[in-house]
Amino acid sequence: MIKKSYSNLLLLLLVFGMVLTACGGNDAQSSSNSDTDSAKKAGKPATWIADRTIKGLIFMGSDVTEEMNPDIMKKLKEMTGIDLQLQAVGFDDSTKALAAGLASGDLPDFIGYYLNDSGRPEMGLINKAASEDMFYDVAPMLKNTKVYSKYLEDNYLPIDTKYGVMFRPEYNGAAYSVHINIPREGGYGVRKYISGPYIRKDIADALGVDPRKITTSEQLYELAEKIKAGGFKDKNGKAVFPIGPVLWGGSDRQGLYNDLVWTGFNGEGFKRDASGKILHESQTDYGLKRVEFVQKLLKEGLMHPEYYTMEETRVKEGVLNDSFAIVGEMHNYVDEDKDGRYVPLGPLNSVDGPYQMDLTYKSGYGAWSIPKSTKNPEDIVKLADFLATREGKLLWNYGLEGRDYDLNSQGNPVPKKQVLDLLQKDPVSAKKLGFSGVGNGWGWFLGGIDVNDLKDFGEATYGANETPDQDKVPLELAKYWGYDEKRSQAKVKDGYSALAFLGEFSKGNQLSMALDKYKESVVRAYYAKDMTEAKTILDAAAKQLQIAGLDDYIKLLEEKSKDPKTQLLF
Repeated sequence: MIKKSYSNLLLLLLVFGMVLTACGGNDAQSSSNSDTDSAKKAGKPATWIADRTIKGLIFMGSDVTEEMNPDIMKKLKEMTGIDLQLQAVGFDDSTKALAAGLASGDLPDFIGYYLNDSGRPEMGLINKAASEDMFYDVAPMLKNTKVYSKYLEDNYLPIDTKYGVMFRPEYNGAAYSVHINIPREGGYGVRKYISGPYIRKDIADALGVDPRKITTSEQLYELAEKIKAGGFKDKNGKAVFPIGPVLWGGSDRQGLYNDLVWTGFNGEGFKRDASGKILHESQTDYGLKRVEFVQKLLKEGLMHPEYYTMEETRVKEGVLNDSFAIVGEMHNYVDEDKDGRYVPLGPLNSVDGPYQMDLTYKSGYGAWSIPKSTKNPEDIVKLADFLATREGKLLWNYGLEGRDYDLNSQGNPVPKKQVLDLLQKDPVSAKKLGFSGVGNGWGWFLGGIDVNDLKDFGEATYGANETPDQDKVPLELAKYWGYDEKRSQAKVKDGYSALAFLGEFSKGNQLSMALDKYKESVVRAYYAKDMTEAKTILDAAAKQLQIAGLDDYIKLLEEKSKDPKTQLLF
């Protein structure tokens, strides 16, 4: 196994070396003189940057559309002088791809990668590369920008982005990773998402049940019993499963039994007990309680036997056929529920008591860095800043004025009817128009910051003003669930996730693997022959966490929580 893994790594590095050489940013075409001298800018638009090609390697696999619309790129060239070329890698494993790319040492003008918080494994890779002087410090370059300069303002960035991702204490004011998808305002949300279990409304009505009053796992169990006894059928005349898997494929998500999960922030398994002490779920009896509950559902035929393993295509087929009375998790904007026949169930209470919505002050998603091999790195920062302006966002969000949209009396974009019609009838062809509204968000990887589409464009989502009915059902479901009231009572938090400090923990890799093993062990325990076997599985996983330094890591979390710059989200 070791030899095989080593051989695979060598092969991966070789492949990436070849790929990266092909798209490297060090040739004559990539170089430029930046054209900063005012004389050189004579006759150029104010948005001009430099006459050059900028190449980006994006470690986000299938989330990247490499093909760009030539008319859009021509317009970008006219406005900035930049020829932008993107290449995607990491289709199977973005983290391994990033590791291989960094190890090759041959990178283009900039790289983009996943990074929702500093606890992701990508952060450790980037920090190591930064310590080896692989990236430019962009902090001085951000000072003279129009939009990115906000990152230097007090209280603009969330704590984790500011001190965990970008301006880490050990960097002494330098920044080597630029976090993106940062909202302009704290608690800002584009849509009213309701994520969690959903139930067929016709079944709830037939049973005389108000799904919103199901607030405990025991009530959910009793509901599943009633569904099984009711003899309900799917569209093919077959008996429904009372509880079916998560819409996106079999997985263990907490919404179905939230009052039996010691969840903490974002399901990481760490939270404080009543006395304020930080514990991991393995140090409580909640894992065993949850296993007992799930085993009861499985053994009584109330939960689909493949709940935790079914692939996405089969789940979605089942939802479209109404084969599941309850779907383990979905949300109100999914295509499979455009008619609203499934409605939200719950939400269930937490281990702390009645449900209360939790929101982060701000959060990020994705990041970019500039390798030291890049010539005139300030051009990449200038391009990122242009793409973050309203003018730049119009181009990569709405396309070309006159071709794809017109401006109304308020100066906001109004998508052309033919574009909206094409998007509805033939989304593949619409995507070729080359902007985010139709599915090609090429500008997001550098310019997706300072987010507030409603204020910038007069609509929260592309085309919402012209097609108000597209969100009719989702908004009706949000009203049914009581979104506005719950949002008004939400707790807005700012701070670090529990896993944000694994990179500085001496046993970080070992503990990370043990935490993953614990989650896998819980699912194994669900399918154990009895609770005795289940307890043996969970005890072994808990012991492995102790060996991996769980107690010492919790001590580190307690220390971090005392510093305002590293306060925790829980």
